Amino acid sequence: MKTGTFSELERLQKDSPRPVVLHLYTDWCAVCKIESFRLNKDQELINMMNEHFYFVNFEAEKTREKIRFQGQEFEYLSNGNSGIHELALALSKNKNQPVYPLWIFLDKNQNLVYYQEGQLTPEKMKQKLLEISAL
Repeated sequence: MKTGTFSELERLQKDSPRPVVLHLYTDWCAVCKIESFRLNKDQELINMMNEHFYFVNFEAEKTREKIRFQGQEFEYLSNGNSGIHELALALSKNKNQPVYPLWIFLDKNQNLVYYQEGQLTPEKMKQKLLEISAL
């Protein structure tokens, strides 16, 4: 799947508004790795995503650059050898420790239309993408 960054997303949305899928994960999350492998094997899903959505894959605990999203700036919060990005905390309903993987689907106007903590199967993802495309 084509992935973009938050800075690209802001520019792309001005030129050609589309629904957005945000995927928050960490490199230590085994479920995230299995899920990513399964999703990337589903060609129908990849085509749907690439043609009709913007997709941002966001490593919540390693991304250190300042991110501008929906008119706000977010920074990395260091905590000794580790840390977490403020944006991950802002997007998560669990403000103490987000659950990974975390999926956030926004319509083309950047309104939240679906939120899921935990694994998303290719079948469920396609179903959600079709629902959002119909909005």
